[in-house]
Amino acid sequence: MTWSAVLLVTAVVWAVSVIRSVRLRALVYSLPLPMTLALVTTEYRVDGAQVLGVLGLNLFFVTVAVTHQRWRWPILLADVAGIAVYVALSAGLLAVDIPFEVALAGTLVLWLAAILWLRRRARPRGASAEEAVAVAATRPDGLPVLLKLVVIFVGAVLTALLGAVLRGMVVTFPYSGVLVAVEARRQLAEFSRHFARNSLALVGFLTAYHYLQDVSSAAALGAGWAAFAVVAAALHLPLRPRQVAHARAARRPPRALRPATERPTPTGLP
Repeated sequence: MTWSAVLLVTAVVWAVSVIRSVRLRALVYSLPLPMTLALVTTEYRVDGAQVLGVLGLNLFFVTVAVTHQRWRWPILLADVAGIAVYVALSAGLLAVDIPFEVALAGTLVLWLAAILWLRRRARPRGASAEEAVAVAATRPDGLPVLLKLVVIFVGAVLTALLGAVLRGMVVTFPYSGVLVAVEARRQLAEFSRHFARNSLALVGFLTAYHYLQDVSSAAALGAGWAAFAVVAAALHLPLRPRQVAHARAARRPPRALRPATERPTPTGLP
């Protein structure tokens, strides 16, 4: 791993660490900056294994969330468990030759199933869950500066050591995910849900890159970023009107609790 990669990871992590909105954190983290650097600095190609590697990114955060929040593991130990799951998945994917179209179709099906399951699970919670997340987002959960730098350095060294094992899966390795999980440890479940939705844009990036990588790396990267932007916009823009309407409805008091001045008076009565 080069020093430029370390600096890029540091910048991404730092940007995520100063953002309080969990939704915006997940969006910033999903930017394919580490992927771009890995593709520029290595000779690895994007094939079916790398597309399935996006699922590995989601499994990383799910593993960290489960081990830290449900099993009460220390956050750094939960990070190690997440990396172990990603490395194990990578070893299995690299052991077989997966056609790109098959991997893409499987990834899309699994992504859609996961999103439907997450929406069904979140539906009964209502506004109370949103309020809890908003309250948690206002709490400071960052690490001291020196500890942040130490974790970033250890993550970079670990990535370099795992390079021989990961090979092409280094492209989707959660470089900054280790520290991002630490920064968002109080909202890991919510962060994982938002990142799961945003990860479809990463699939778009890798798909566009795959089909143009034989033309030129510059054209492939340009098409990849364009595909990422289009998919990310499609994921977020249609949701805004519904979110605004839902937020207004949640803030509006029930009919029985409204002040008497807001209630209509019958015609002809004072």
